[in-house]
Amino acid sequence: MNALTLYDKVWRQHVVKDYYDGTSLLYIDRHLVQEVSSPQAFAGLVSEGRNLVRPAAHIAVADHAVPTRLRHMPLPDGLAARQVSRLQANCERFGVHYIGMNDNRHGIVHVIGPELGFTLPGLTLVCGDSHTSTHGAFGAIAFGIGASECECVFATQTLRQQKQKTMRVTLTGALQPGVAVKDIILALIARIGTNGGVGHAIEYAGPTIATLSMEARMTLCNMSIEAGSRVGMIAPDDVTIAYVRGRKLAPTAEQRDAAEAYWLSLATDADATFDREVELDVSALVPHVSWGTNPGETAPVSSIIPDPALETDLARRAKMERSLRYMALKPGMRLDEIAIDKVFIGSCTNGRIEDLRLAAQVVVGRQVASTVSGIVVPGSASVRLQAEAEGLDRVFTDAGFEWRDAGCSMCVAMNDDRLEPGDRCASTSNRNFEGRQGQGGRTHLMSPAMAAAAAIAGHLVDVRSLEALSNG
Repeated sequence: MNALTLYDKVWRQHVVKDYYDGTSLLYIDRHLVQEVSSPQAFAGLVSEGRNLVRPAAHIAVADHAVPTRLRHMPLPDGLAARQVSRLQANCERFGVHYIGMNDNRHGIVHVIGPELGFTLPGLTLVCGDSHTSTHGAFGAIAFGIGASECECVFATQTLRQQKQKTMRVTLTGALQPGVAVKDIILALIARIGTNGGVGHAIEYAGPTIATLSMEARMTLCNMSIEAGSRVGMIAPDDVTIAYVRGRKLAPTAEQRDAAEAYWLSLATDADATFDREVELDVSALVPHVSWGTNPGETAPVSSIIPDPALETDLARRAKMERSLRYMALKPGMRLDEIAIDKVFIGSCTNGRIEDLRLAAQVVVGRQVASTVSGIVVPGSASVRLQAEAEGLDRVFTDAGFEWRDAGCSMCVAMNDDRLEPGDRCASTSNRNFEGRQGQGGRTHLMSPAMAAAAAIAGHLVDVRSLEALSNG
């Protein structure tokens, strides 16, 4: 038998049928449902008179449009209220488990899935959201789907898919103080481009991976989609098992030994080959920030805005020029001198407890600049409660941040948390497209520690210059 990659092994376990055109019918183990992508799928079931094949394989939560303050108040009439009420009604009708806004299990789908143990190694998992790649950190094939595909999963628990090529990103070296996993993925996307992973399932491997927490691994896989890949994966190991063990929906004690042995068997075979190989020595990385309007337009914070005139690719030159016009920046400007108005710490990329701890470490005993307003939005109610138990909420509020309830918040600007036209934001989210955080808003992507440092300085700044990490 040929040597197999992690992706090959999980794919093979889920093929129901192969078709003449090279596609396969895949069995889908788990489906996370939210309020934005599901209405059309449920409506399709109604129009066809269908029911769900496996209601227990789905968990639903409203995360995109929910408010992050005044959560105890009824939602005001409008689109968000209609989306949330429609999701709840559909879940009641079809027997899907729904987690309400005031439930202590509530949060962003890509945060609560792992928290609950709904996300497990070796599964196929889908959601109507492109950052479903997050769950690949557990060794699952996880990807975002559209409304019609959601309906198909509801009705058949399968999807017809084209198998992807494979790419291995081998990470070596140790991160230096002040440099985070967010810097790894931003540097990688800047190197291979936002189309670098198109058509490929990315496996992150190498000695650096063993040193990363599950929270960090989820950040890495989360932004695989920003490199053009629907699938980002990391082979399960002892760190994975320690994270999953004991979670509510994880295998019971009686099932544990067999499950964990299977998970560890999913590791890529030593002599397996990939269609593409990329290597990155993380020990040489410095903090990165984005300067343009896609995650590939990113550079070390100590560098200057690039000059489109030096770009020989005419299409890329035109894109750079448009980005700089939208961002109101000019070639040659120093990144670490760009003033900001807003700071957002949160999202499915960087809204976990580890992220909040890193940001709090920077702001403790300091004050947000008078010209800046900032919000901290935990990725889940569980993260919020843990942060409050550790006193992190007080660290942020004492520094001048607003402390909010869980939700997608300003990452996607589908509620009141949004930028006004012309606002410039240091953000821990995953996308910096035009208008992503609010019409006319300008987004600079960075790590939680870097966003916290920008809030204190009032401008983009290398967090290491604040000597915030002197205690490690």
